[in-house]
Amino acid sequence: MINASFARVWFHDTLFTFEKVSKRASYLEAIEDMPLLDPPQVYGFHSNAEITYQTNTMRSILDTIVSIQPKESSGGTGETREDRVARSTREMQSKMPAPYDLYEVRERLRLMGHTSSMNIFLRQEIDRMQRIIILVRNTLKDLLLAIEGTIIMSEQLRDALDNIFNARVPAMWKRGSWLSSSLGFWFTELLERNQQFHNWCFGGRPVVFWMSGFFNPQGFLTAMKQEVARAHQGWALDQVTMHNDVLKVAAEECKKPPKEGVFVEGLFVDGAGWDRKLSRLIEATNKVLYVPLPVVHIYAINSVAPKNPKLYTCPVYKKINRTDLNYITPLWLQSQKPPDHWILRGVALLCDIK
Repeated sequence: MINASFARVWFHDTLFTFEKVSKRASYLEAIEDMPLLDPPQVYGFHSNAEITYQTNTMRSILDTIVSIQPKESSGGTGETREDRVARSTREMQSKMPAPYDLYEVRERLRLMGHTSSMNIFLRQEIDRMQRIIILVRNTLKDLLLAIEGTIIMSEQLRDALDNIFNARVPAMWKRGSWLSSSLGFWFTELLERNQQFHNWCFGGRPVVFWMSGFFNPQGFLTAMKQEVARAHQGWALDQVTMHNDVLKVAAEECKKPPKEGVFVEGLFVDGAGWDRKLSRLIEATNKVLYVPLPVVHIYAINSVAPKNPKLYTCPVYKKINRTDLNYITPLWLQSQKPPDHWILRGVALLCDIK
């Protein structure tokens, strides 16, 4: 898609403007005057792309510096490395939620309708969160015992100690969970994800969903489509397609759930701005990298007709790293400019910008 957009927008007779000269030396002089580094605008990006590039470069340099720091240093505070990790471990232990009572969860889901596609999805999410909670609690407990010398410091516990000291996520926690730039962000997200699951299971279905807090957001959207299809007699799931409307309100202003579909919050526009009054994409403001999107109403209709070609098909990603593994779904956004403009800008929606 991006190659086609480049071809349509950039490849034409006026692509290159070059002063006509008669001597070889003049050509060489003109070439020497060209900048060594191309500005983002050459590739269709906004000038903010340069900030992102410089930020990523500096983060890589700082990560390298941290990785070569001596591991036995006390930092001049008199507190040893193990003491600092033990203090951080106890702090996390005090905030860790208790594991779910799975019998109680099953009973709650039975009362809510255990055959509902959304409740089946919730059960799968709670099962995955349960494994993470138990793993983290056991790791923290064993790490304290290993620091005290009660048990042997295994290779996994050594990795946990090193990463907690550097404010990074231990490798065994990453497996089966989610990516995060720091341990603080990861742990905060654990608490927030668990809170959403707990409130949904024991307090009722949310009015607005935080889609970023799901292990499997694609499954969430599929469950929504199944729910809508089952509510209408004669609707076949393979004929049901997803649509969306961006509202003009924040999550706090939504008091009732939609009649069909779901309200979703927590998305950020990357590469552009958002006009809340007109509900459409606009050019990004200088030095503003991410703009929060208002609540999005995602729903399903019984039609496979193509979308309006004037809408920008905006990809949604779980994290800042735009990879196939982080891709969730497209959403369709209004704009005065043609979709090719935003494709060249690299505009996307991100669930998490940390």
